[in-house]
Amino acid sequence: MENQQVFNFKTNLTAVFIPEKLNNPFGAFVPAFAKIAAKELQEFIVAESPNWGNDFLAHKGKMFGVLVVQKKDLSFGYLAAVSGKLPGNVNCKEFVPSVFDESVGDFFIRKGMLEITAIGLEIKAATSTVTINALKEKRKIKSNGLQKRLFENYYFSNLSGKTENILEIFKGSDNESPPAAAGECAAPKLLQFALQENLKPIALGEFWWGIQHKNKERIHQSFYPACKNKCRPILEYMLENDSLYLAGVKP
Repeated sequence: MENQQVFNFKTNLTAVFIPEKLNNPFGAFVPAFAKIAAKELQEFIVAESPNWGNDFLAHKGKMFGVLVVQKKDLSFGYLAAVSGKLPGNVNCKEFVPSVFDESVGDFFIRKGMLEITAIGLEIKAATSTVTINALKEKRKIKSNGLQKRLFENYYFSNLSGKTENILEIFKGSDNESPPAAAGECAAPKLLQFALQENLKPIALGEFWWGIQHKNKERIHQSFYPACKNKCRPILEYMLENDSLYLAGVKP
């Protein structure tokens, strides 16, 4: 049974150039194949976003990504993902899921977040400065511990089939402490799903969908490279460094 996360192309691909190697996620070049997938995904977003309860063109936008893949029968399809989560934690079954399985450790992340929220309510209700400071310190320790445990249970695979968690991947990088939400961007999620499902990555593209940033850093429908502080160590690990440059595009 075919994965429901693999979109079938509506576009006639007869005249489409098929890249031999995956483009560099940190380069500005986006293959035409990925642009076709992005256009089809944008049509999907227009049709489905009313069900998500969010108008991206009126409120905060999001980064979305597509990864063209070759299936076992040698036909082509594409995967889609949103960076982070959709507003209101709405689930779109057609998008690849988060790499982290929330059920791990008896849903420890959910329970931990509830505990942190409860401490926040205690802080609001407290009247003593000493009590407030003590509760804030308690919340900080709890939050840091929960973040560490999350990263310890957040595993990515590479092309050789090796698996490491985020803390192991970031060790030795320019930023040994992974930033919050590392691993939740579109590109790592797309590549992880492709590797797990034995789908060959062909072309990658990430675009901004929604209202333009005030500082114009993000423009509706424009493509952007993968972020370096959160994604670079993960993607370099997954693609084993040299694979990033096989398309001849270096950052």
